[in-house]
Amino acid sequence: MALDAATLPDDPATLRAMLLAERVRRIAAEENAAREAAARAAAEARIAQLDVHIAALNRNRFGPRSEQLDPDQLQLAIEALEQARAEAQAPLDAGAPATERAVRKRNRGHLPAHLPRIERTVDVAEKICPCCRGALHRIGEDVAERLDVVPAQFRVIVVAD
Repeated sequence: MALDAATLPDDPATLRAMLLAERVRRIAAEENAAREAAARAAAEARIAQLDVHIAALNRNRFGPRSEQLDPDQLQLAIEALEQARAEAQAPLDAGAPATERAVRKRNRGHLPAHLPRIERTVDVAEKICPCCRGALHRIGEDVAERLDVVPAQFRVIVVAD
């Protein structure tokens, strides 16, 4: 936002408050940039460390026969390191700080209403309290739905307890 003399207020207290607010904003931006740079440097250091480990394992894989490890064990170690390297590289490729984790999205909605439903009720065998011998009564009800696939048929099983 460009400021000119005509838009600035004449009150010194207001000008002082504007100046302090701008300084606070600039300091916060510098701190955020420093945090992001530190996170990026840490991720790049981790990637370099993993690259060294992968190179060492590859030397063992393709080295003289007397120095080779068990091929299956070596392959597992290489795959684990490559996966860790990819996980460390992903936030850098996306431009996000390395400390953020991707949030898995889930569909928490209901299953479609047009699917046929089979209702099952889970109930206790005894309706008498084992402690006081009084009658049990329903406090609440939990209903869960899951999708059941029968070849060439979809239906929803509703379980109430």
